[in-house]
Amino acid sequence: MRIGELARRTGVSERALRYYEEQGLLTPERRPSGYRVYGDADVAAVRRIRILLGAGLNTAQIMEILPCIVDEDGWLTPDCPELVDALRQQRDRIDEAIGELETTRANLDTIIKAG
Repeated sequence: MRIGELARRTGVSERALRYYEEQGLLTPERRPSGYRVYGDADVAAVRRIRILLGAGLNTAQIMEILPCIVDEDGWLTPDCPELVDALRQQRDRIDEAIGELETTRANLDTIIKAG
């Protein structure tokens, strides 16, 4: 399938798909004409990429862990033991950011109530 069809099937823009390719997350075949050709496996790969982006990972992190992620009936599962530790570190980073945002919100609430 061509990039437009992949975009339609995944709900991801062609621009984003090209970006995933630039980042090494997708590796479509190329026709002599230069057209990208994607397969059904790329639909699943885009789904995994979107889930991991939604989990707060950036494309460099996804590039590292994608080979260790298994899609089991719609659930992403780590297949490499070291991946679990890396994901825990990511979760801890997010927890820390949430704590900082809660503190910021509380400070704003105090200022608002004083006004």
